[in-house]
Amino acid sequence: MVDIFGTLGPSCDDKSILSAMFAEGMTGIRINLSHVMLRDCMESIGRIKEAAKENSITPKILIDMQGPEIRIGDIENMQLREGDVFYLINGDRVAACHENDGIPVAQAVLDNLEVGQEVLLDDGKILAEVTKAPCKKVVKAALNVKRGGTLTSRKSLAIIGKNIDMPALTEADIENIKLASSCGITGVMQPFVRSAADLQTLRNTLDGNGGENIKIYAKIENMQGVENLITFFPLADEIIIARGDLGNAVPLWELPALQKKISRICKAVDKPFMVVTQMLSSMEHSKVPTRAEVSDIYNAVLDGASSVMVTGETAVGENPVEVIRYLSRTAKSAQEII
Repeated sequence: MVDIFGTLGPSCDDKSILSAMFAEGMTGIRINLSHVMLRDCMESIGRIKEAAKENSITPKILIDMQGPEIRIGDIENMQLREGDVFYLINGDRVAACHENDGIPVAQAVLDNLEVGQEVLLDDGKILAEVTKAPCKKVVKAALNVKRGGTLTSRKSLAIIGKNIDMPALTEADIENIKLASSCGITGVMQPFVRSAADLQTLRNTLDGNGGENIKIYAKIENMQGVENLITFFPLADEIIIARGDLGNAVPLWELPALQKKISRICKAVDKPFMVVTQMLSSMEHSKVPTRAEVSDIYNAVLDGASSVMVTGETAVGENPVEVIRYLSRTAKSAQEII
């Protein structure tokens, strides 16, 4: 049986909606902790459990950590258009110096910027080029927008061709892990896994906080993860082909080959794997998916996926129940011919 995961968000954080999603085939749900702490999700977790119980389901509840992924700080919504100039500033200094003319980021980001580099924001939706890098006299970086869009708080940031060494777990991650076991979390999704050491750090932290039975889901989101994939198997209970950021690591036309490669490697050793990102993206606003989306789900299951997941489609989309219906029924249709 293929697990069907939705993502919690304002569109589905209602007991009746969650119950309808479980009735349509959902077996688990993801809670994204990039924007919220686990302690603030207790009422939502209660609703998830009650809705699942109504459908005689023991739900898999996954938390998606911050990990080493780089994100911008809190900002007011920004409309960035092609040709616009914006600034990146040290997020640690904003409160102290009352700077409000830039987007706050970690100092490590500023330290790694060079003129001419390209920067991706919000999973690559926005593309900008560095035109002025920070120096001793200039504490902020200037960037020119090459592909625009609306930017909101806590969105991802990546410098093309540059890996920034960040800790596997943030302080917030560790705080969330301490609560995970007591509130019924069954799995932890570790972003941007670079080496087995990242997973060992997570395993040690889980085991030291009562989470010995919590499973580890290793997200493959960069080429380091692809290259070191087989070393993750002893520590990861499931591999996640996270096509959002992985699609920023290579030209998009190379992404399908990477997905197929990871699928083959996992299937050869019976390592469970999940496929995620934009599986039913059009259904954030449409009640019916595209034919391409249905084919994508079907082929992921044919390739051996043990789980498929939607994110924004159920978290903020207009049709969370319909999304799960199409995701579940398409996966079931593919399983019938395997």
